[in-house]
Amino acid sequence: MEQRKRKLDQTQAPIYEALNTFREMRVVPFDVPGHKHGKGNPELTAFLGEKCVSIDVNSMKPLDNLCHPVSVIGEAEDLAAEAFGAAHAFLMVGGTTSSVQTMVLTACKRGDKIIMPRNVHKSVINALVLCGAVPIYVNPEVHRGLGISLGMRRESVEAAIKAHPDAVAVLVNNPTYYGVCSDLSAIVEMAHAAGMLLLADEAHGTHFYFGEGMPLSAMKAGADMAAVSMHKSGGSLTQSSLLLTGPNVNAGYVRQIINLTQTTSGSYLLMSSLDISRRNLALRGRQVFARVVAMANYAREEINAIGGYYAFGKELCDGNAIFDFDPTKLSVHTREIGLAGIEVYDILRDEYGIQIEFGDIGNILAYLSMGDRPQELERLVSALAEIRRRYQKDSKGLLSQEYIDPVVVMSPQEAFYANKKSVPLSESIGEVSSEFVMCYPPGIPILAPGERITKDILDYIEYARVKGCSLTGSEDLSVRNINVLA
Repeated sequence: MEQRKRKLDQTQAPIYEALNTFREMRVVPFDVPGHKHGKGNPELTAFLGEKCVSIDVNSMKPLDNLCHPVSVIGEAEDLAAEAFGAAHAFLMVGGTTSSVQTMVLTACKRGDKIIMPRNVHKSVINALVLCGAVPIYVNPEVHRGLGISLGMRRESVEAAIKAHPDAVAVLVNNPTYYGVCSDLSAIVEMAHAAGMLLLADEAHGTHFYFGEGMPLSAMKAGADMAAVSMHKSGGSLTQSSLLLTGPNVNAGYVRQIINLTQTTSGSYLLMSSLDISRRNLALRGRQVFARVVAMANYAREEINAIGGYYAFGKELCDGNAIFDFDPTKLSVHTREIGLAGIEVYDILRDEYGIQIEFGDIGNILAYLSMGDRPQELERLVSALAEIRRRYQKDSKGLLSQEYIDPVVVMSPQEAFYANKKSVPLSESIGEVSSEFVMCYPPGIPILAPGERITKDILDYIEYARVKGCSLTGSEDLSVRNINVLA
């Protein structure tokens, strides 16, 4: 802790530097991995490159150990903590899924209550299956025009805390997939006044810590833990993430929770990418994200000028359920041109060679970050204009709402491990699901274990299937049958 009190040198990247030193040592490997710096797998080496496979190495004294860091990994964590304004930072190599689940498993044990919005990523509910905690859902409002779920209203959180004073934590999305933020500072105050921890899923909020004019970051708001997906807007390799903790959280206990499920063979490719990306953000993040915001604002103006589309932004803010909006998010409503978001998503990829982040029933999301260039945005805007001209039709009959209030019957753990039977989805109305059904991305469950299956849910699932959404989560990969309580 003494080390974190002094100013650290953010130009350093200790893991990256240690790997460079190791490569120069020309050590003869009689350890794992078995490809032995790529020599044993020439096809892999040719595909990934010798530089890459040469640092795909095992933990050893000069390179530290992710499970029990005492040197370069610990130094990298200290630097990340300072850069993000946290008391401690953990390098995570199991994606932000592992960061989110560590937060829940740290805060909750079997039977504990946790207050959260229902439009959480599946990783949150998966954590409840693992630990047996009970969700207290704050059902988000839905924007009537856009059909998207919003943030948590202050009054709704306050009511949930008063109704469940024995809850141990409140979890907040900061932001949602669409860029919507709740009043995080107020919710932190409410949670702490009630003796509860505040957990933030910041999978899509890495840039909040570095950009100007961004929504409030979790650590600045006083949150106790935050899961930050560095590989999304932070520039690191896929599956790399950070878990941030505040001063009132026992970092040693968090490490124990992480080590329950995280690999003992941490990837140095992933860890070095976190180290290098943190340095880049600390040194150049403000300039980088100012450029990203400028590009996003330009794209919104151009897309809205096309007609039919609505690229929404901060004008939605109402000071409560939409307390703030992430200006880097290029979320576009498509229903007024007569196309579901997923249809526009497919056309962009199949006919224009443009891969966007996701399309759902009524919207698309183009994820902008440090690697985007203005000329590529021009190509996206032009493609959207052409799609409107070629494919626009009457919007009558299109489903308008993304979110359906769940009917919760029992905890996710009870339902997941209960005796179950498989029934055709079409015959499941009134049954209690023991598994998930969701469109992925974004990975927000339409149906979760312990929830009653209704006609509205089945209608939504079938509509999503017809429009081309990728349905996942069930044991039956075709999502034609579903496991329900026997």
